[in-house]
Amino acid sequence: MKKTTSEGPETTVADVLVAELAAWGIDLFFGIPGASSLPLVDAVRKNQNARYIVVRHEQTAAMAASAYNKFTGRIAVCLTIAGPGATNLATGLYDAKEDRASVLSLNGQVKTQYAGPGGIQEIDQDAFFRPITVFNNTVADPVTAVKLLTRALRYAIVARGVAQLSLPNDIQAAPLESAYCERETCLPSVSAAPTDEAVRAAAEVIDAASRPVILAGFGAMHAAGAVLDLATKIQAPIVTTFRAKGILPDDNEWVAGVHGELGTPHALTLVLKSDLVIACGASFSDLTGIPQGKRAVQIDIDPLQLGKHPLAAGVFGDCAIALPRIAGQVQAREDRGERRWLADKKREWFDRLDREADPEAVPVRPPYIMKVLSDLLPEDAVISLDVGDNQWWFGRNFRMKRQRFAMSGYLGTMGFGLPGAIAAKLAYPDATVACITGDGGFAMVMADFATAVKYDLPIVVVVLNNHELAMIREEQREAGYPPYGVDLTNPDFAAFARASGGAGIRVTQPQDLPRAVEEALKMNKPVVVDVETDPERFPVKKGAGPA
Repeated sequence: MKKTTSEGPETTVADVLVAELAAWGIDLFFGIPGASSLPLVDAVRKNQNARYIVVRHEQTAAMAASAYNKFTGRIAVCLTIAGPGATNLATGLYDAKEDRASVLSLNGQVKTQYAGPGGIQEIDQDAFFRPITVFNNTVADPVTAVKLLTRALRYAIVARGVAQLSLPNDIQAAPLESAYCERETCLPSVSAAPTDEAVRAAAEVIDAASRPVILAGFGAMHAAGAVLDLATKIQAPIVTTFRAKGILPDDNEWVAGVHGELGTPHALTLVLKSDLVIACGASFSDLTGIPQGKRAVQIDIDPLQLGKHPLAAGVFGDCAIALPRIAGQVQAREDRGERRWLADKKREWFDRLDREADPEAVPVRPPYIMKVLSDLLPEDAVISLDVGDNQWWFGRNFRMKRQRFAMSGYLGTMGFGLPGAIAAKLAYPDATVACITGDGGFAMVMADFATAVKYDLPIVVVVLNNHELAMIREEQREAGYPPYGVDLTNPDFAAFARASGGAGIRVTQPQDLPRAVEEALKMNKPVVVDVETDPERFPVKKGAGPA
């Protein structure tokens, strides 16, 4: 049994819970204090192993906690008040739910005597959080607090989702002797090894295919070496989902790029001409766009994901464990010219991206912004990507080296970029952290730029400022509607950054962009690079097209 750091009869429920979390290596809390959570907040204050990041809006707390798990695999805690504090968490916690990120939410609740209709800031939090969570409960008796906490952690880790505990204020403050608490044992992580039969079946299907293609998803991000080993042995190109962009550098000889709406043409060609897709940690979302009739071998740690796409063989197991075992049984193949064909197509594609990156166009073109960022962001940078047209351009035009990035995948919520960057800098304090966002997404959470300033978190926030919800306008155009409700009246984001205590650089001319990014990367403070950019995907004027 893991020891706790709280001892003695004077400790409270709140003290014991924070100590239990610290003993499990969970030391980062995001939220806003308030009346119903004061004992918990004070327990964080007293615990030298815990840190409370006070945000300006609870949505930021939840999205930062979700991003923290996506980047690190570790759990962060949301710690807020009852009622509005709890409800404000919903969007960020839904992001964690949809992307299978492990998050713990500790929410204050009114004193037990005030529970029920008519209580100020009291809602039925069990009912509210039920659709979002894999574990959800209210601590009604101090004796059960530790057991419920450790059970919540078990569910968050094993089920890879959101666990929520509500704690009435008087329960938090009640005395508790930790030595006599019943607790459950939490697993630090969960992995699964496939059966020999599943491995053998997958190997047989792969050997029988003449043109296999590997589809790497987010679930294979920790198994990049194993993906490459299999690709090399069977001479199979690798396409990725958007969330797995960067699993291997874009210049790797086997990487064909992202498949889907904003993917590369050669990735599409390879999948269409293939007779087998080997899906590694990929969930076959509609945005990835794998044809329904395509035969597939699927490797996934979630058995419920297996079979969403018709399977030739399904392998229940962790990609890092399953792929080496499959690679050990498949037959090695001779070079059939796949690498040469792929190298030629990638060269054509990169030349096209270079032509799109017009260094003279005013307003600054998004492809040029992505080229500058691709050239200047360090190879080990950590990138938090927002949702919007900036995301479209990043997926299509940014060239990954060894950077890692995270975004709001299935929920696709605007405003993820800045909270994600705050979480990334807390997780990797020595790394260069960049947020790539649009004016719409940044404006939703811009108050928390001051949070980055407060906690001295040097991040570079690049805002693609086109004065529109450009992706929505594009969706309106594709659906046959006229543009409406998408124009934005923006403040001067650079001036706002300076007023918040950070740095701000405004860029209106393309020749100024490289110098601005270089300057921002050298600053040891949060900085906004506000880039006046073109809302048009591909201007119609001569010479400015995509090819």
